[in-house]
Amino acid sequence: MDRPSIKNMFEGKESRYSLVVAVAKRAREIVNEADLNGDILEEKAVNLAIKDFKDGKYCIFMSKSKENHISG
Repeated sequence: MDRPSIKNMFEGKESRYSLVVAVAKRAREIVNEADLNGDILEEKAVNLAIKDFKDGKYCIFMSKSKENHISG
């Protein structure tokens, strides 16, 4: 498995906590989408979520109220 550098993924983020929460939220989205489509995931949802952030498909931004949001 390709292990992306947390340091590189962490650049520009508020905290490691924000990154962990965002990856977990994206992983849940991936699982829900697969369930709705009747797909079987061949790779773990967390690994797919990490790839999405590493590849820049999704990013983290902080709102004025400091809530975590993901966008893709």
